[in-house]
Amino acid sequence: MTSLPVLGAAMTVDDVEIHRDWLFEKQRDLELQSFAEADVLNGDWAPLAARANKLLDGHEGRLGIHGPFWGFTIASQDPDIRAVVSKRLVQGIEVCAAIGATHMVVHSPYTTWSYNNLDNNPGEREKIIEYCHLTLRDALRQAENIGCTMVLENIEDKDPHIRVALADSFNSPAVAVSIDTGHAYYAHGSTGAPPVDYYVHAAGNRLRHVHLQDADGYADRHWSLGEGTLPWRSVFAALARLDSNPRLIIEIKDKSKIPASAAYIASLGLAE
Repeated sequence: MTSLPVLGAAMTVDDVEIHRDWLFEKQRDLELQSFAEADVLNGDWAPLAARANKLLDGHEGRLGIHGPFWGFTIASQDPDIRAVVSKRLVQGIEVCAAIGATHMVVHSPYTTWSYNNLDNNPGEREKIIEYCHLTLRDALRQAENIGCTMVLENIEDKDPHIRVALADSFNSPAVAVSIDTGHAYYAHGSTGAPPVDYYVHAAGNRLRHVHLQDADGYADRHWSLGEGTLPWRSVFAALARLDSNPRLIIEIKDKSKIPASAAYIASLGLAE
């Protein structure tokens, strides 16, 4: 990236009403969090999608959603479980088609336990990849058809490279890499993973999406940027080396602090 990036944010449709002026002033990227729950996806979400479309009329930033993730892994060995997860992911892509979203966040299957055990049993690494392919197959086909990219977000990932290899295994423009800064910082502080900027370097230009949240290296805080101890200068220095122009999405618990988070990073001269 040759100039300062413009930060976007993750929020619900209700929050868009509150922060609409902030989003539109710089045509910031947006990630909607209103379509991740099973009861929403199993219900009639069309009115919610229509409301989002109306609120975002004239919005020129890139739009995406956080896909469903509660209660499952995309690497289950149980075929019946995989069928349910596959259904959820397809439902998420259907939402993307309805609102014109071009990214959907999908959670990584790799855990802290995985890091220590994938080489304990022969073929375990390959099985994880196979299960993920089986689970994402239908959603991937639809994502390719509508020009949407599923971005794989680190959760417990201790190895910053393993999720990149998983994304590459699909050999599809509809699967790429996401980084959550707070998750990486937790892994670094609590499980001995590399620093956050190493996750950026590992992803390289496969990185298309970043969740920006501040934390303390102990838990998944989702604090406003500047409230924790995350080393933002090293993270943005790593991002500046990329050509992939990832969506930089502020993802914090207190949505009222989204503008303050962006202002903090701007005060450091790192982004707008």
